[in-house]
Amino acid sequence: PVMRACCACCRGRCIVGACWFLMCPALAAVTPLRHNYYALRHGQSLANVEGVISSDPAVACNHHGLSETGLQQARRAAEAVCAEALLTGVDGVAIVSSDFKRAWQTAQAVHTAVIARGLSCVPASAVCAETLLRERSFGTLSGGPDSRYADVWVHDAVSATHTEFGSEPVTSVRERAWGVVERLEAELPGRCMVVLVAHGDVLQILQTRFACVDPRTHRSLPHLETATLRRLSLPLAAGAG
Repeated sequence: PVMRACCACCRGRCIVGACWFLMCPALAAVTPLRHNYYALRHGQSLANVEGVISSDPAVACNHHGLSETGLQQARRAAEAVCAEALLTGVDGVAIVSSDFKRAWQTAQAVHTAVIARGLSCVPASAVCAETLLRERSFGTLSGGPDSRYADVWVHDAVSATHTEFGSEPVTSVRERAWGVVERLEAELPGRCMVVLVAHGDVLQILQTRFACVDPRTHRSLPHLETATLRRLSLPLAAGAG
């Protein structure tokens, strides 16, 4: 990968002493991704309705599922997944989801639709639960008003390794989410449509790895609305799938 001295705009805050977007590992990739990857944010949740941050697994795995509107959104997203699978002619659809209730219910709606359409699901029997796709931990802010997200994001824009409020660093989120992609590349057969059902910050941050941009800029990327399906591709120079 290309590596240069830290640019002036970074004011010495760059991780490992060089700009992320000048040394992204994706630029060194020699083979394209075998599978087609998509981000799918969960449908509207009860936490969204209540306006609270829900990032504690002890709570979110059992509570804060989809609202009635969220269930409707999930069914529409499921139809979008089926349409995309048919359009792209993949060998099968792999649905990999956070085990938080709101994401899991969204993923189940997708699985039901894929099976009903007679499409091949990988594996056929179930959604794949993936704890590495859980929502980013917001530390002491979890359970509080969702207006406090912005208090974390302002620090994200300065440092991808900060832990203000006990929040999980951006780098940690990016590494664990990308690790899921790397494992699926190795394990899934054929050429699949891989639907990663997860959460706002996790998917926004994962997009920076696919786009090969500074992870601190994740909030500057197009916002992923609830129950929205979005294709994730590496830059062409890195062999986008």
